[in-house]
Amino acid sequence: MPMSRSATEMTSSTAYDLILRGGRVLDPSQGIDSIADVAFAAGRVAAIGPRLSSPGARMEDVSGRIVSPGFIDLHTHVYWGGTSLGVDAGAIAGRSGVTTFIDAGSAGPGNYNGFLRHVIEPSAPRILAFLHVSFAGIFAFSRNIMVGESSDMRLISPRDALDVARAHRETVIGIKVRVGRFASGDSGVAPLDIALQVAEEAGLPIMVHIDEPPPSYDEVIARLRPGDVLTHCFRPFPNSPVAADGRPRPAVLAARERGVLFDIGHGMGSFSFDVARAMLAAEFAPDTISSDVHDLNLGGPVHDQATTLSKFLALGMPLPDVVRATTLAAAAAIRRPELGTLRRGAAGDATIFTLEAGEHDLRGSGGGMLIAPERIAVSGVVLGGRYLGRM
Repeated sequence: MPMSRSATEMTSSTAYDLILRGGRVLDPSQGIDSIADVAFAAGRVAAIGPRLSSPGARMEDVSGRIVSPGFIDLHTHVYWGGTSLGVDAGAIAGRSGVTTFIDAGSAGPGNYNGFLRHVIEPSAPRILAFLHVSFAGIFAFSRNIMVGESSDMRLISPRDALDVARAHRETVIGIKVRVGRFASGDSGVAPLDIALQVAEEAGLPIMVHIDEPPPSYDEVIARLRPGDVLTHCFRPFPNSPVAADGRPRPAVLAARERGVLFDIGHGMGSFSFDVARAMLAAEFAPDTISSDVHDLNLGGPVHDQATTLSKFLALGMPLPDVVRATTLAAAAAIRRPELGTLRRGAAGDATIFTLEAGEHDLRGSGGGMLIAPERIAVSGVVLGGRYLGRM
């Protein structure tokens, strides 16, 4: 697709710090899919166009590779050292292609300051957070102990959550809650109702985890507002979005119609290839694709965001749609328009990758498997205008 005039306009006198030379630039936010250079200056995107040059600029030859806006992983757990499920964002950013990690409720109002000081602020990749409505976030999630933090209503802390969300608007982009038989137990859907009140007061979206019933998939999505995010949206039975006839449930279609966002949140047990095939056959693609990477699935079946995206390529989603779901759509979900795009002046983040041919064994949750003829193989990232290779 040809580049728009606004995407190619530049001045020959511009001083660039970094130029990515000769890649296939794929930017759904601008409708760009063509061979071009991408230049960065002062930590931001400066220009896209043919044969860009600037004295003193670092030049990286990315010919034969794809350059997209930096991947955003909308559902991760990166409170490393603060919670048992946390992974080190900096250690996996290069192979994941992720330049912005969205932590999905690892920390609550009782420990958010520690997450901010010791993990978010020192991190090379950007970290933003859905703040958990439970006081200590997801505090007991390991191979040896699983305590649903939403199962004890004494831990649900709406006043504290609202105070912390208001105090940290630069990094808190929404409210998180987990409900289902494992996460909320006898508390049922009540933690979601309280989290929605916090989100309403804070003017933020909510992300809700759903596992096995109760509550039901329909009960949960019926409560969600336009812009709220249902994660684990293609989970297996029970609480699948697919009805017995193989079609999306009417409540699912109604929720999308009113603007609820459907996020993959792959995770350990929350993604089914069969459900994904049924939903895609019904032309119900996810709004966003995320990994739900954490300590218990880093070695599989999740591995990283690039692997999760590769599964949707293998399921037949076109590459531009897959990239959109981890860039433009994810940025819109967190209301950060400066991310997920290579527009001039946007945050200077990019992901460089190839489509690696072969027979790639990709596994879903619960043992599902497919052999993919190609996968996304990340070869480098740009963070804040700095080329970091695979890190």
